[in-house]
Amino acid sequence: KPLPPIVPQLMLGDATTEALIHRLAMKYPIGGLLSNEAGLIFGGHAMGKDSLMRTLSTLNALWDAQSMSIDRRTSESYRLESARLTLGLGIQEHTLREFVAGTNGLARGSGFLARFLIAWPESTQGQRTFQDLPVARPALREFERKFSDLLANEIRLIDGRLSPIELNLTRDAKSLWVDAYNAIEKELSPCGELTDVKDVASKAADNIARLAALFHVFQNGPAGSIGRDHIERAGQIINWHLLEARRFLGQIATPPEITDAVDLEVWLLERCRTDHTGAIPIHQIQKSGPYRLRKKKPLDDALRELEEAGRVRRVKAGHKGLGVQINPALIKK
Repeated sequence: KPLPPIVPQLMLGDATTEALIHRLAMKYPIGGLLSNEAGLIFGGHAMGKDSLMRTLSTLNALWDAQSMSIDRRTSESYRLESARLTLGLGIQEHTLREFVAGTNGLARGSGFLARFLIAWPESTQGQRTFQDLPVARPALREFERKFSDLLANEIRLIDGRLSPIELNLTRDAKSLWVDAYNAIEKELSPCGELTDVKDVASKAADNIARLAALFHVFQNGPAGSIGRDHIERAGQIINWHLLEARRFLGQIATPPEITDAVDLEVWLLERCRTDHTGAIPIHQIQKSGPYRLRKKKPLDDALRELEEAGRVRRVKAGHKGLGVQINPALIKK
């Protein structure tokens, strides 16, 4: 019986774990699970209570390029070997918090979150005024041309399985990578800067090598050895993502009332400096303050935290009721 033709399908959508493995094993061994609305994925069937453990374990194994055997009683069994899967997910902060909390520690304890390069950019909403795109965009054109060249390269397949090209490090590149590995390992000690994100940091050196390989292939094509310059650049980027992971995962571990208190203080300080005042009426906070603090209970909880820390106090605001007065020392900073 002739083998069915291989039809590349690089972009994947939400799918069950079984469907994902079957597609990589039987149809095409490369795929990207990419979404700018990843709430559909984190809230999908594959991340449900009954299938969460299996899904996270499978995705972790695919990140490590592990082989796995799929045994079936009612259909043909098969084996997944040498597949490559990329995940690129954009998700709202609140949705991700709910997902992490709903896994009862499994999302992080399993090492799932540690494999991502986390970025938590500051919101620019309210500042995104319309601007026409520039007519000439030479850098973007060159970027697209490079990608087109890479996609035009024939993928090496043997019996439908990926046969990847092996890339080596130059001696200088390996020396720099070893230095980075040791520096990261040192910070995993109880007094180190990365002790609270050991899970993420433990994957950092691996991610440096992966990213450096991508830089090398993008610039030089799939040949030659990875140089010191690419290791250095990859190290800078991974270090930035480490700091982002520490910031975000630290926030996840922080009780909501503390997070709300911090957000409220930032908003109050900005409003006081803009309006040249030392106090903001409560009704203004409920009208235009941080959205989740416009309800009475979360706002009261956040104000209580700030009051206990000596950051604010509630005062009378004339006929308009109560207001919140900022500690003057904070405004002067």
